[in-house]
Amino acid sequence: MTLDMIKFEHSVFALPFAVTGALLAFRESGFATTDLWRKLLWIVVAMVGARSAAMAFNRLVDASMDARNPRTRARHLPAGLLAPAFAWGFVIVTSALFFLAAWALNPLCLRLAPVALAIVFFYSFTKRFTSFSHLVLGFSLGIAPAAAWIAVRGELDPRILWLTAAVTFWTAGFDIIYSCQDYEFDCAEELFSVPRFLGIAGALMLARVLHIAMIVSLLMLVQSLHLGGLALAGIGAVVALLLYEHSLVKAHDLSRVNAAFFTMNGYVSVLFFVFWAADIFLHANRIR
Repeated sequence: MTLDMIKFEHSVFALPFAVTGALLAFRESGFATTDLWRKLLWIVVAMVGARSAAMAFNRLVDASMDARNPRTRARHLPAGLLAPAFAWGFVIVTSALFFLAAWALNPLCLRLAPVALAIVFFYSFTKRFTSFSHLVLGFSLGIAPAAAWIAVRGELDPRILWLTAAVTFWTAGFDIIYSCQDYEFDCAEELFSVPRFLGIAGALMLARVLHIAMIVSLLMLVQSLHLGGLALAGIGAVVALLLYEHSLVKAHDLSRVNAAFFTMNGYVSVLFFVFWAADIFLHANRIR
């Protein structure tokens, strides 16, 4: 029940990009680092801890709002299936897990851990005062690849920020698509969202623009880090999936939003990782 509250299975959205960021950092090190698997393990632990804490915090902050929304009133807290005290305890435990992982990685990760947690917690409040909430959510996921790079290298390389930008634009785009379901509720509650600001048709158009920006960012990353053909093929696969995702949702027909949001974005992150990891390890075999 707890895992369902935080939608644990949605970790697949950001985790492959974080691991890709780590692998790119190892590639830049010439694969000379001996503790690859230890660092990858702690990066995964940090990702799961931070995301779990952020999701539970979001459920707590939005509990009263979720109770008024017909789409979300069956969620665990408004439905009384889980107690707020339990959810707060879960936030504390998973936040502690995140700090433990940051401590195990390197001193810079530990120093930046409060900033990262503050960013992912801050998102929960943004829909109350800005239509840029979708971009804040995107950035909350987008910092993961840069954080993974820091975990491996102990410093930030500006080039990895292209992957941060790509994940930010991708997440913001699909979150806008998903939020179209709440257009009427957002208007009634005077909440801030792109669908309320631009209308559903305008919101879907902006989502397309953001996904184009994602592709441009990935191409810039390929150029910056001199990646190979498999990385480009991975971008091609992402383009095909995003085109199909957008074909599923129309301004007059939102019945397939869940398929576009859950299924297609899971495929995007996993296929991206498969192609890019293959490109990275192919390079590793060439330099050994």
